[in-house]
This record gives sequence, structure tokens and C-alpha cells, in this order.
Amino acid sequence: MPSITPSLWFDNDLEEAAQFYTSIFPNSSIEGFERYTDAGPGTPGEVVSGTFVLDGQTFIGINGGPQFPFTEAVSFTISCTDQAEVDYYWDRLGDGGEESQCGWLRDRFGLSWQIVPNRLNELIADPDPARAAAATKAMLGMRKIIVAELEDAVRDA
Repeated sequence: MPSITPSLWFDNDLEEAAQFYTSIFPNSSIEGFERYTDAGPGTPGEVVSGTFVLDGQTFIGINGGPQFPFTEAVSFTISCTDQAEVDYYWDRLGDGGEESQCGWLRDRFGLSWQIVPNRLNELIADPDPARAAAATKAMLGMRKIIVAELEDAVRDA
């Protein structure tokens, strides 16, 4: 069966991004970078592409320039077991980035992430429509998802 590997287009900061991401996720490594040679077309020694692994998932990166910046049309979701994991990824990936809403943030490289506690999915799938609606409404008012606030909203529904 073929494998699917996300390929990410960076401006000119692939090496820095790979080091940043692999410092955050467990079971991660940089597999290597390809650099321009004297044959060109770029400056000899500069990174043109590379491969890195985040928690067992391989990614390919290319330093392609600013023509195609990341947008929220593509994001990576991190399913978190508890609030501590949400806080961990939110704080690290958000460092130098920009918070959005409903558990989304854009990191310093422009890549979008959804940091989602598993409890959110359980609460919005509650068979009681009032409880599910209360969880959804609470989530829509948050930037970082706070499990205790979701629980409070559902309890009051």
C-alpha cells in the first residue's frame, strides 16, 4: 500500500522550522536536508529541501520562496488527551505565532494547527442536544480550548 507524505512549501526557513517542530513533538527527528551545490540554481550550501519526522509521521519540506504561503485551508490537528497536552502544544506551537479561534493557531512559520482535547469531541457529540449545543457554543467563544470551561457550560445546560 502506498504511503502519503505531507509536503510543505516554506519561504526560506525549512531548516529552522524542522528544528522547531522536532523539538516539540515526541518520536521526532530530522532525516536530512538537500543543499544547493556549486551547480546551482541557488546559493551553494543553502537548504533546498529536506525530510523530517513528527511523532512518527514523515514530512517533506521545500524552500520554495514566498509565492505560496500557508493558509488555514490546510491545517494539522493534534488530538490531546487532556488539558495539560492542550497547554503544552498551544504554548509551544503558538510561541511567535498567532492565536485564532476554536482551538486554531498559526505558528511562526504560518502553518495552521488545531489543538483539540478529546473531551471536546465527546461533549459536542452528547446525545442530549442541549448539552451538545452548550459545548459547541462554549467552544466557539474560545481561542485555546479549555476543558473545564466546556464542562461548566455543559453542566449548566
